[in-house]
Amino acid sequence: MPTIYIAGDSTAASKPQEKRPETGWGECLHLFLNERYQVENYAENGKSARSFIAAGLLDKIASRIRKNDVLLIQFGHNDQKKEDPLRFSEALGDYQDFLGNFIEVASKNHAIPVLLSAIARRKFLDNGKPDPFDHGRYPASCLEVARNHDVAFIDMHKRTLVLYEELGEEKSKSLFLHLEPGESPNYPQGITDNTHLNRFGALIIASIIAEELIGIL
Repeated sequence: MPTIYIAGDSTAASKPQEKRPETGWGECLHLFLNERYQVENYAENGKSARSFIAAGLLDKIASRIRKNDVLLIQFGHNDQKKEDPLRFSEALGDYQDFLGNFIEVASKNHAIPVLLSAIARRKFLDNGKPDPFDHGRYPASCLEVARNHDVAFIDMHKRTLVLYEELGEEKSKSLFLHLEPGESPNYPQGITDNTHLNRFGALIIASIIAEELIGIL
């Protein structure tokens, strides 16, 4: 049975019980796939493309990935953090080089690399529309890498911007970790988080990715 490997950050990562109801889309992807694929989720909280590689996680995938497997590669959230040299990379520079390393691992093992732009943060502008530049140049940079390497690309940044706009500023909160004080024992003071998904949001994002994969695999 081929395996779909996930390389990414906290938006995809599996969460411990003390973080619930926060949920990564990588935890839910298997629910939308047929029995032909299994999923191994290597995404970790706080990781950028640089720090994922530095932590040896790409090496772990390289030791396991085989012919006809799939490598989903989604970074961009933490790669923007200029204040952290262990994670930051330039959108039109070493970020692209790092993505190339992921593609090389998949290709050398006769697996299928798939680049995904980062899911958009829930950030609405004064005009009532989601901010299309919340990730700066990183989504376009990711697309450029996919074109240069002739590999599949899923524009999750665009797909999620469309989703948020369709839902609107208020209803789109239902996808994210928005809790009132006392609503969850894990967040007694409540929380307003427009980056990380709840279970419902993770299911929606996973369903979109699975839908896109149908046309690739």
